[in-house]
Amino acid sequence: MNIEMIINALHAVREQKPLVVNITNYVVMNNTANALLAIGASPIMAHSREEMAEMMSFSGALVVNIGTLDSLWIPRMMVAVEQANNHNKVVVLDPVGCGASKLRTQTSRQIADAANKLIIRGNASEIIALAGEQGTSKGVDSTDSSEAAVGAAQYLAKTYQCNVVVSGETDFIITADRQIKLNNGHVMVPYVTGMGCTLSALTGAFAAVGEETGLAAAAVLGVAGEIAAEQSKGPGSLQVNLLDALYLLDEETLIQRLKMS
Repeated sequence: MNIEMIINALHAVREQKPLVVNITNYVVMNNTANALLAIGASPIMAHSREEMAEMMSFSGALVVNIGTLDSLWIPRMMVAVEQANNHNKVVVLDPVGCGASKLRTQTSRQIADAANKLIIRGNASEIIALAGEQGTSKGVDSTDSSEAAVGAAQYLAKTYQCNVVVSGETDFIITADRQIKLNNGHVMVPYVTGMGCTLSALTGAFAAVGEETGLAAAAVLGVAGEIAAEQSKGPGSLQVNLLDALYLLDEETLIQRLKMS
């Protein structure tokens, strides 16, 4: 049942080419835009509060990534979330570095509180910190295992009535009534910046076509990342090969390689 849903969602993204509005960080704008294009979606990087009502009226979803947060960006993010609510669009929150500073933690909770239709995608330390537990993080990198964050993810899913994706060596998708585990990926993947941010952007693309659990995006990126890493000499070539793997990923390969339980 899950694999059929993933395949159907991938077809839908490629057929519908949904527009995904990204308020994201300076480090990953190029990476995430290219990943969205490679999977078949249409990215737009929009940061002006004056255009958010217009943007959210015709886009499919909103991705809010707090990676390079400052006082100018926070009001813009809140306006974007408000407009997403007005147009009944999903908000994907990537709480980058949540727990590393009070500003990041408070802003992440503020956005989560404000969004009506929410998916949270973070690493284990970010999810633990967002839930109010004492996770351990090194800047924006996780030092907790994804399995250690399952309880925090379940708390967030209940508190915000949302779905949560915990990414790491093992990915966990947590909904109100389900817990799904994915074991794809590769040890080289953490050596490329913005891979989690890429997952958040792809989650927005799939949410825009009605797949609001986060499962399809995690499955697709996990398999594509695995294929790309196998073809790469190091992190530099992995970045390029990932775009090719996303673009070329077919139903048969996805079914064959996906490790889901």
